[in-house]
Amino acid sequence: MRLHDLKPRPGAKHRRKRLGQGESSGHGKTSGRGGKGQTARSGSSIRIGFEGGQMPLIRRMPKRGFNNVRHGTYYIPVNVEALNRFDDGARVDEAALRQTGLANGRADGVKILGAGKLARKLVVCAHAFSASARAQIEGLGGSCELAKPAPAAPA
Repeated sequence: MRLHDLKPRPGAKHRRKRLGQGESSGHGKTSGRGGKGQTARSGSSIRIGFEGGQMPLIRRMPKRGFNNVRHGTYYIPVNVEALNRFDDGARVDEAALRQTGLANGRADGVKILGAGKLARKLVVCAHAFSASARAQIEGLGGSCELAKPAPAAPA
């Protein structure tokens, strides 16, 4: 058997559905789009849950009960490999990470993760550390300091 002998298994290949090829084809006239209306037009797309301007079901339903998402703690992840851009012996805290663009956006703090290899001795101050990140930082003679979380805003 050679490459030119290879064929797909019987039934694996289908004809392309050819729309608008006359009424007897089964896909003629409206080409499978039904009659008139918004969905019959070219370029039409209606987002999921849209009910034609009627108040959607998800917005009509009352929202009540406990939702754990509101009470979670969210950290900005920073891998140890990204810390190699700092000088040897430097102190790395949230302000330094934000200044270099490694930590962006709103969150409850910064968590250092252990992906990659760290090549510098650093003093890292963050809100949380993974076990592998802590091992890498302390293995090179650096230190890990836990930053205090920001005080919660009054409700």
